[in-house]
Amino acid sequence: MYYGHPDNLLPLKGRRIAVGVCAGIASYKICTVVSTLAQAGAEVTVAMTPDAARFVTPLVFQSLSGRPVLASPWESAQPSDPQHIRAASALDAFLIAPCTMDMLAKIATGRADCMVSLLAASIDRSRTKVLLSPSMNEVMWRQPVTVRNVASLRADGFELLDPASGWQACRTVGPGRLPEPDVLVDALLAALAT
Repeated sequence: MYYGHPDNLLPLKGRRIAVGVCAGIASYKICTVVSTLAQAGAEVTVAMTPDAARFVTPLVFQSLSGRPVLASPWESAQPSDPQHIRAASALDAFLIAPCTMDMLAKIATGRADCMVSLLAASIDRSRTKVLLSPSMNEVMWRQPVTVRNVASLRADGFELLDPASGWQACRTVGPGRLPEPDVLVDALLAALAT
């Protein structure tokens, strides 16, 4: 783990990392992830689904990363610039967290209708690591369709982080919690080291 050992974050310096944020109560944890990556010297780009902004605003992530947030495929600094292609081709790693049941289904079935799924679809995974960190209610996590999508995504070469188990916002206890920020940063460090 990197906490207490800032030197362990040195491999992040100058790395180009995107963080995809989906609509889930656990998205507040991603503020710490983005801040840690930026403080370590990584070039962090945040992409958000439209509903993710209901939990944490793009302004928060822009302030933490020091970079514009990719929130809509229809908004770009240059209208002729396919920003998802440009952003995807420049990445060393892409972390989607929280990765909702809906986002798992989108990626598994090739749907690309928001900035997060567009970015995931535009990445050459032979050279860029894509990590998915599922986060959802324990019943949703255990649904057969989720189990199938997770197996399909693993077979396609995506790296899926196991969700944590514990107290959930829906007042249940079980698997489906988003791992803590330090676990997510450690997963990025491990992915970039391979």
